[in-house]
Amino acid sequence: MTATVEYNGTTGTADAGYSSHVQDLNVFYDTGHMTFIVISAVLVLLMIPGVGFFYSGLARRKSALQLVLLSMLSVAVIGFQWFFWGYSLTFSRTGNAFLGDLSQFGLMKTLAQPNGGDATPDILFCLYQGMFAAITPALAIGAVADRGRMLPAIVFMFVWSTVVYDPIAYWTWNAKGWLMTLPSYDFAGGGPVHVASGACALAYSLMLGKRAGYTHTQGLPYRPHSVTNVLLGTVFLWVGWFGFNGGSALAMNIRAVMACYVSHLAASCGGVTWVLLDYRLERKWSTIGFCSGAISGLVAITPAAGFVPTWAAVVIGVVGAVCCNFATKLKFLIGIDDALDIFAVHGVGGIVGNLLTGIFGASYIANLDGTEHAAIGWIEGNWVQLGNQLAGTCAAFGWSFGLSCVILFLMNLVPGLSLRVSAADEDVGIDDAQLGEFAYDYVELKRNFNDLGLASDGSASSSTEKVATVV
Repeated sequence: MTATVEYNGTTGTADAGYSSHVQDLNVFYDTGHMTFIVISAVLVLLMIPGVGFFYSGLARRKSALQLVLLSMLSVAVIGFQWFFWGYSLTFSRTGNAFLGDLSQFGLMKTLAQPNGGDATPDILFCLYQGMFAAITPALAIGAVADRGRMLPAIVFMFVWSTVVYDPIAYWTWNAKGWLMTLPSYDFAGGGPVHVASGACALAYSLMLGKRAGYTHTQGLPYRPHSVTNVLLGTVFLWVGWFGFNGGSALAMNIRAVMACYVSHLAASCGGVTWVLLDYRLERKWSTIGFCSGAISGLVAITPAAGFVPTWAAVVIGVVGAVCCNFATKLKFLIGIDDALDIFAVHGVGGIVGNLLTGIFGASYIANLDGTEHAAIGWIEGNWVQLGNQLAGTCAAFGWSFGLSCVILFLMNLVPGLSLRVSAADEDVGIDDAQLGEFAYDYVELKRNFNDLGLASDGSASSSTEKVATVV
């Protein structure tokens, strides 16, 4: 049951849902469905600091705090942007095939009218989709690692979400969007979230330039500074993905349960696959490899979660992990310093997931929400669908990469918005130069030792060594 009473528009006990000055609007909605979507929104919110911890652990110690802070700043910046005009541009009902309008600017006329489905009033749909809008720039902004300034990154998140994310999400999920009507199937964000953020990270890395000391063959000679943070971030992301993919059913039904299960299965298969791929080279069981593989599997299953049977999730998890693993070498081939392999995992993983949806999509899975769907993928003889999926993927990648480069190029020309820190600031570390705070107390302790003329092991040091060298 999606509602206690069928929504009646402007007749009967309620108006169009724009006003609370009417009889009880709750009669149109099932509390169970709404509770499920609220919980899913909270789970997606928890994914965002998970992204920060994941990136922080992969980065160097001297830039660890910046990446956690930027992930939470994305929540705040996009939280306002979504209220201001993001939701209206993405999910207004009166746009064209390309973009919405400002009919719901500042969340005007956004209250209880259904949006996204019969089970979700406008304001709930706005809350849930706002978390998707917030996590997408958080995924991309990790490209600033070790060399990007804070202010331009914050400004970029607002502009990019408006110019890039909102149109792609409109194409994909708004009933009037051209990808929705094509149709190009994307259950939870393979294109708007993962392909778009991966392409954006690639563009940001290109425009920032390589980190000091970077080589074309080995990158920078350092290991992730905190494997524990990477594992912690993976836990947040894995748990949160149940709300990300499961909640995209927009109601508590069997399709939502199936989306949760195939997501978990793809993550499991992806994690094991990446570990084995790394083991063949190093003869070591890599924690970083497991975490990267699990995230790759989750990324790849995202567009397919509400369309594919369980056995296909195994294939998607394995293929996603293999493709993302080998894609980590692309940065050396194309000469772009993608410091945290964001394009390799999110960009390539999203591409793989989008395409495999066109192969393994099944109408009987989509029908688990009580609706009727025509044949979806190749396994049902719908041969044209792979072409539709490719069109959606190319559109998301091209729009995001091209406009990201343009936005960053123009920003870099504006006084005060230069993208990169100075060489001296890069050497001392972004946390010290841009934040004045550190992720770990040892930095202050080491500085105190240096101020006393002592090395960190207690031995005497040169009186000229006043600044801690942080790796």
